[in-house]
Amino acid sequence: VHLVESGGGLVQPGTSLTLACAASGSPFRIGAMGWYRQGPGKQRELVATIARGAGSENYADSVKDRITISRENNRNTLFLQMNSLKPEDTAVYYCHAVVRDGTEYWGQGTQVIVSS
Repeated sequence: VHLVESGGGLVQPGTSLTLACAASGSPFRIGAMGWYRQGPGKQRELVATIARGAGSENYADSVKDRITISRENNRNTLFLQMNSLKPEDTAVYYCHAVVRDGTEYWGQGTQVIVSS
């Protein structure tokens, strides 16, 4: 399984941004997926996760009112819609996937900078 994130960039506070993660290799093996982030000088933290089926999303308390995770299994793509971005959302955002045997995969990350 190979994961490639896209959509990061420099944005102003209060704006929106959508990240995407394209899965390839053996995407049919993927179960749960998620987004993590690592801000400057901080540890990597969970942002949101989603099961393969519908209606199984989980969010970190710090973002749950502003962020939506979704996936399109037929396109093997994971999304993260972020609204009302704050400077503290500045981080490298990583895509994460778990396949059926428990093996975990990570993308290379996409940088999001929220600054005026």
